[in-house]
Amino acid sequence: MNKNYYSDQINSIVSEVKKAVIGKDAIIIKVLLAILCKGHVLIEDIPGVGKTTLALAFSKALSLEHNRMQFTPDVLPSDVTGFSVYNKSNGKFEFRPGVAFCNLFLADEINRTSSKTQSALLELMEEKRITVDGTTYKLPEPYTVIATQNPIGSAGTHNLPDSQLDRFMIKLSMGYPDFAGEVAILKSKYNSNPLNAVSAVADASFITSLQEYISNIYVDDRIYEYIVAIAAATRNHPYIKLGVSPRGTLALTQIAKGIAVAMGRDYVIPDDISYICGDVFEHRIILNSKAKLSDVSASEVIMEILRTVPVPGITAPQG
Repeated sequence: MNKNYYSDQINSIVSEVKKAVIGKDAIIIKVLLAILCKGHVLIEDIPGVGKTTLALAFSKALSLEHNRMQFTPDVLPSDVTGFSVYNKSNGKFEFRPGVAFCNLFLADEINRTSSKTQSALLELMEEKRITVDGTTYKLPEPYTVIATQNPIGSAGTHNLPDSQLDRFMIKLSMGYPDFAGEVAILKSKYNSNPLNAVSAVADASFITSLQEYISNIYVDDRIYEYIVAIAAATRNHPYIKLGVSPRGTLALTQIAKGIAVAMGRDYVIPDDISYICGDVFEHRIILNSKAKLSDVSASEVIMEILRTVPVPGITAPQG
């Protein structure tokens, strides 16, 4: 398949999801990019802005098996990963897959469950498999977790450790819709469910083939150096206590390849990096007390770094 075919297909997926998720085009594109780049998504936002609708719309448009779990303090790790049950008829233990065994898993309010359950899910996200009673079980492909957490009302919550946040390729916030968007939402729900309008335009096999295509997109050496220079700047910034790790640079490289494909290119340019860098890096840095006293946000620090790191002059691959 040529690059324009994949670009057209990506646009078709976005168009379908937009039927159910109104006024959030940038969020839709970024979530799709994470899915296509084998990443996971953390959405930090208040209830009622469409996080669940977003995940369900993607599951329909991509023909993916999906599950949703509302995380609470009594959810056990085995509820997520699965467990063995003794079968009297054959005298053997049989594995019962947990709720996370699907293509698209929506983990609602992940910060409301125990640290042990969070760790079990994070292990699944990283390893794409689980070992129970000495037997290893692989997760289905493709596999993406969309996790949400509510920043309001922190009583009884267990925030994800800063060192674990980088298991998520990107962190997003949907926010309130604008005036026209909210009017459109009200009208769309007047006599039907907008999700019913979403049609399947892809399937799991297409997604895996596109993931493979994206992984082979050309990246110039100067782009690699640009990414590492940005990460190095986070490790030496006066407002940052802990900078971006190599896992962060790998995530930025991979999702930049996805942007290139979405734009109909088979190579990465610096604009691909600057477009998504904040969503990939902001949750991977820890600000120090000086930043907090100065009321400086992670977003502002990343924007400053992008302004100061020299941009390589690349518009097309050499040769």
